[in-house]
Amino acid sequence: MNDPCVPSPCVPSPAVAEMAGRLVRLSGISAVVLGGSRARGTHRPDSDWDLGVYYRGTPDLAGLAALASEFQGAPVDVAGPGGWGPWVNGGAWLTVDGVAVDWILRDLDRVGSVWADCRAGRFEVGVQPGHPLGFWSPCYVGEVALGRVLRDADGEVTALREAAGAYPEPLRRALTDAVWEAEFSVAAARTSAPSGDVLHVALCLSKAFGVLAQSLHAHHRAWCLNEKGALAATAALPRTPEGFADRVAAALRGLDVEAVGTAAEVVREVRAVLDGDRDGAAAPEPVS
Repeated sequence: MNDPCVPSPCVPSPAVAEMAGRLVRLSGISAVVLGGSRARGTHRPDSDWDLGVYYRGTPDLAGLAALASEFQGAPVDVAGPGGWGPWVNGGAWLTVDGVAVDWILRDLDRVGSVWADCRAGRFEVGVQPGHPLGFWSPCYVGEVALGRVLRDADGEVTALREAAGAYPEPLRRALTDAVWEAEFSVAAARTSAPSGDVLHVALCLSKAFGVLAQSLHAHHRAWCLNEKGALAATAALPRTPEGFADRVAAALRGLDVEAVGTAAEVVREVRAVLDGDRDGAAAPEPVS
């Protein structure tokens, strides 16, 4: 029996189900994964359909454009690898039956390389349009872990999803250790706040809070994909400092000396949560 209090993944619409089936018949396309709020069961009726389109080699851009145009009933431009920046391998924006459907291309070889890095405790943060705090490389794996596989020609993405259900401990250590950057960013903001340099303060504090979100998620062995929704998700984690979301919001509204002080307190409290585990407290159970 399903727990009515636990969100359930969305059942793909007939159009989306057909789309996924036809995508994997194109040259180079290996799998289609439903992501975003519809995969997590937190969607609204008008929420986008986010489809990760996993390819190997060179994707058939002409075939993708023809298929997208057929479903939309009007021409659709498909961006190839590099067209949307270094970390998002391209894709397309469609409107089908009045609802937005987003295709995001993902290079399977690159996803596999990032998964190897995660298991070795390595990650990087790259510059990427649409990701103001940077693209955190573990997102590639988190998307699969949190997504719903609609089509998988050879089972590779399904196998990765099962493997990624066990959060890698080396990655957990690396991301919790990254909290030092939150401390560094707050210290940088402290030098700019007295002069009213609000742009620098805003960027430094935003970076600090983004790092805290990643570190706390990793502490609980939970995947944090990006900045969107990260504040509320982090506030909902067990043992997150009291009033976390409200204090972060207040600091980002203030952008003054007092705001920097608030940010420093939040960082210290998060550090205490993370260090409590290192000092011998029971490690938290994974958060689903």
